[in-house]
Amino acid sequence: MTNKQDRRILLAIIALSVLLRVAVALYLGDNIEETRGGTYDQISYDMLAQRVAQGHGFSFAVDTWPYARADQPTAFWSYLYTLYLALVYAIFGYHPLAARLIQAVIVGVLMPWLAWRIARRPFGERVGLIAAGITAFYFYFIHYAASLMSEAFYIVGILWTVDAAMRLAATLAGQPASRRRALALGLELGLAMAVTLLLRQVVIGFYAVLAIWLLWLALRRRAVRRLLIAGVAAVAVTGVLVSPFVARNYQVFGRLAMPNTNAGFTFFWSNHPIYGTRFEATLSPTHGVSYQELIPPELRDLNEAALDRALLARGLQFVADDPGRYLLLSLSRIPIFFQFWPTPDSTLLSNAARVLSFGLFLPFMLYGLILAAWHLRRGGPLRPGPVADDGAPDLRAAYVGLFFLFILVYTAIHLASWANVRYRLPVDAFLIMFAAYGIDHLLRRLVRRGSHHRDSTQPQLSM
Repeated sequence: MTNKQDRRILLAIIALSVLLRVAVALYLGDNIEETRGGTYDQISYDMLAQRVAQGHGFSFAVDTWPYARADQPTAFWSYLYTLYLALVYAIFGYHPLAARLIQAVIVGVLMPWLAWRIARRPFGERVGLIAAGITAFYFYFIHYAASLMSEAFYIVGILWTVDAAMRLAATLAGQPASRRRALALGLELGLAMAVTLLLRQVVIGFYAVLAIWLLWLALRRRAVRRLLIAGVAAVAVTGVLVSPFVARNYQVFGRLAMPNTNAGFTFFWSNHPIYGTRFEATLSPTHGVSYQELIPPELRDLNEAALDRALLARGLQFVADDPGRYLLLSLSRIPIFFQFWPTPDSTLLSNAARVLSFGLFLPFMLYGLILAAWHLRRGGPLRPGPVADDGAPDLRAAYVGLFFLFILVYTAIHLASWANVRYRLPVDAFLIMFAAYGIDHLLRRLVRRGSHHRDSTQPQLSM
C-alpha cells in the first residue's frame, strides 16, 4: 500500500469518525436531559458553565453534588472544561448542542489521528491505520465525544502528551540534534501536560512515570543535557499555565491546593468502611446513607479545599487502620474497572456501549498484549518494514514499554481509589493499539495460510 493510499484511508477514517460523533451530538440535542450511560456529570458542568458565563464565577446557585454549597466558590470540577463550555455559551447563547458539535468535530479529528501517529511508531503503518479505525468506531468514545464532560478532551490530551514524549524520546535517541529541537519539543510537551492536567489531575501520577522513562532513555543515550533543556521547558510551561488556577484556589480558600479539590473526596468515599471489602461504583441505597451524609459532621463547615484535605487524611487513616481490608477492597474493584458484560441495573445504552466496544475488542486487546510481550521477550521485531521517520529501531520496544506503563499505572491508581468503567476509557485508548497489533498479526497469518493453500493446490509440472 502506497503512502498516498495510507493517507486516503486515514482521511476516510477521520471523516467517518467526525460524522459518527456529530450524529450522536445531534441525537442528544440542545438540552441536558439525556445523562444515562455514566454521563450525569453533564448536569454539573452545564450549571457551572452557565454561572461562569453569567459572571458569577466558579460557583453554583444551589447546593450541588458532591458538597458544593450555594454561592460558595468551588474547584471540584475541571476549570478548563468549564471555561470551554462557558465560552461557547457566551458566544452562541445557551445552546448545549453548539458545544456538543464543536467537541465532536475536534475529538473526531484528533483522537484517531493521534492513535495512528502513536501506534505506527512501534507497530507499523497498517497497525496505525487499524488503531485509528477502531478508535473512530469505538462506541464509548463516540458517546463521550458528544457528552458535555471532560472525558473526550482528556483522552485527546493524554494521547497528545504521549505523542510529544515519543517524539522527544526519538530526538534523545537519534544523532546529536539541535538544542532548539529539544526546546521546541519540551515546550509542546509542557503545553500538552498542562492541558491534560487541567482537564483531570489524576494524570499527574503518570507524569512521574513518564519523567522516569525519559530519564532512562536519556541516560542510555547520553543525552541528559538535551533532556534537561526539554524538561525545564516542559515544567515551566506547565507551571505557568496551571499557576493561575492554583493562585485562584489560594485566594478563595486561603490555602495552596491543586487545581481541583477532589482527590480527598474521592479517596475518602471510595475507601470508606461502609463498603467492607466489596466496592460499589455507586453507593447502594440499601446502606441507608448518602455520600454527603458519610462526611463527618465536624468537618462540614470547612471550605471546600480544607474539607478535601481533611477527607484525604480520613481516607488514609482508613487504610492505616485496616490495610488488609483496603487490599481486599482494592481487589474487588478489578471486575468493576474492567466490566464488559451487560447488567440488569444498567440502561440499554450502557449495556450496548459496554458490549459493543470493550467487550467486542477485549479478545484482540489481550491477544495483542500477549503477542507484544512475547516478541519483546524473544528480542524479535515488533513489525516488518522500515522504521518510522521520527523513530529509531531500538525505540520500538521502549515505545511499547511506555504503553504498558501507562496501562499499569493508570489502572493501579483507580484500583487504589475509585474504579468505574468511565474512568477506564484512557486505558482503552492504549489497549486499542494492542488490539490493532493483534488483528494485524491474525490477518497476516490468514493471508499467509491462504497463499500456502493456493500454492499447495497448484498442479505441479513434471520434467
